[in-house]
Amino acid sequence: MPAAASTIPEAIHPSLWRASQLARGRGRVVETGYPALSEQLPGGGWPIGALIDLLVQQAGVGELRLLRPALSTLGKRPVALVQPPHTPNGLGLEYIGLAPEQLLQIRASKTADALWSAEQILRAGSCGALLFWSQHVQTSSLRRLHLAAQSAETLFFMVRPLAAAQDASPAVLRLALRPDKDGLTVDITKRRGPARAEPLSIPLQPTPVLFSHHARISRRPLAPVATRGLPAKVAA
Repeated sequence: MPAAASTIPEAIHPSLWRASQLARGRGRVVETGYPALSEQLPGGGWPIGALIDLLVQQAGVGELRLLRPALSTLGKRPVALVQPPHTPNGLGLEYIGLAPEQLLQIRASKTADALWSAEQILRAGSCGALLFWSQHVQTSSLRRLHLAAQSAETLFFMVRPLAAAQDASPAVLRLALRPDKDGLTVDITKRRGPARAEPLSIPLQPTPVLFSHHARISRRPLAPVATRGLPAKVAA
């Protein structure tokens, strides 16, 4: 290998990059829809076939609205919602470009069942995106999901509490989301490249309520929905 080429990390292996630069990456990405955010992400968008951590103060702070532009690029491909915090509101979801018939909602009484369902969805590769809300997940389980995601071209987001930022994660990208008056304040806590100290302010377009009036977001901890087995249904 020529001496000049040997100094270029990507020339040695596509997974290598300089710590002072964003990784270029050769995998596919989906445009975020927010130029200020995209320019801070390796490849310029959400990576496909990889685990992405969205760390939130409380489920429902705006994670679905943040993902609206990306989800709108999926066409008619199904979108799986595993353990969503509330019952999705069909009108609100249509407003952000998701038809109710696209949605596959999965609730499980046990975390192990939810993890199994998510892994099977990722391995099947039949869904354009998978959003999985979870309070507590072991690192070993995250590794299994990340590995499963690499076998298909699915946008895969884990929505977890901000406190999980202290835990190890195989995610290639981790964002901390906090509500702001015009949208969200986004901290990039992990990316393939240099750390970013300054948060980003991402304006979000107001939408109708994305979850039903029977389960509006509360400041109190959310009670788990108990079901038997692994029922899957299309949200309405």
